[in-house]
Amino acid sequence: MSQLEFFISKAVRFPPKLVKQTFRRIKRFYKTRIVRDEFTVEIRRWFKDNGDATLRLEYDLSEESVVFDLGGYVGDFAEAMSQRYNCYVYVFEPSREFHDKCLERFRDNPKVRCFNFGLGDADGHFVLSQDLDGSSTKRHEQPEGGELVEIKNFSTVFASLGLESIDLMKINIEGGEYDILPHLIQTGLVEKINHIQVQFHNFVQNARKLRENIISGLKRTHERDWCYTFVWESWSRRR
Repeated sequence: MSQLEFFISKAVRFPPKLVKQTFRRIKRFYKTRIVRDEFTVEIRRWFKDNGDATLRLEYDLSEESVVFDLGGYVGDFAEAMSQRYNCYVYVFEPSREFHDKCLERFRDNPKVRCFNFGLGDADGHFVLSQDLDGSSTKRHEQPEGGELVEIKNFSTVFASLGLESIDLMKINIEGGEYDILPHLIQTGLVEKINHIQVQFHNFVQNARKLRENIISGLKRTHERDWCYTFVWESWSRRR
């Protein structure tokens, strides 16, 4: 509780919890109605539209479709797609803990493969901060309160898997999207991906400009189906 909240609670004799809740509502109202903070507006719109249970799962897929899940976490998205379409899912999760949970979760499903590394524009080792599903990679040689994880070059991994195309690629890699998407565009591999579902993150320096540059590149091969800025958006390859 802030000092202001504390003094108000004492002055008007309101319970501290009530004062804190009231300040939270005022702050939310200020952001969404007064300054109209873009991310706050978009995240509220996303939840209002129930995007996690609708838009994120609704694609033209079949039992033969291939889905790449970049940033698999504990496998929620992979399981949802597998149950809905019985498709092939490749889960890329660099955290050992989360990867092992995915292995256990899908041990009886041969159509879901789990890899204990992330995908990027180059091979390397990075520090994964320990923020559960908000984990992010930082380019350090040694861990500083995080986990040292492996990232592999997307082009090399894609070639090694012997795949001709990807029907859907979901990207939620906490800032790594600003590395891998330009790589896909520059190498032309983006044309082998029918649908791209990506969460751009706004905590990265110059995130807005980086996102604009990527969007300019994507527009040459894909069309945007829907967008909740810095929450989730989806792109489909032009036919």
